Amino acid sequence: MGNLTIRNLDDGVIDRLKAQAKANQRSLEGEVRHVLTREVSEYLRTAEFLERADALARTTTGTGHTDSAALIREDRDR
Repeated sequence: MGNLTIRNLDDGVIDRLKAQAKANQRSLEGEVRHVLTREVSEYLRTAEFLERADALARTTTGTGHTDSAALIREDRDR
């Protein structure tokens, strides 16, 4: 595993991280590790979702689409 040094971090951010770590019963280092891991995981999930959504959209390129309002009106008229 690698090491990371963060310089010039605002004191307010450090204080909030310390409070968050205490509330979550973690060390400051553990809290920072948790926050970074969570954020990177969320970014990767979002990127994967967008990639899959684009792939799905490409499968319907060139096909006709029906206006949903027209379908709802048609259903109500029945």
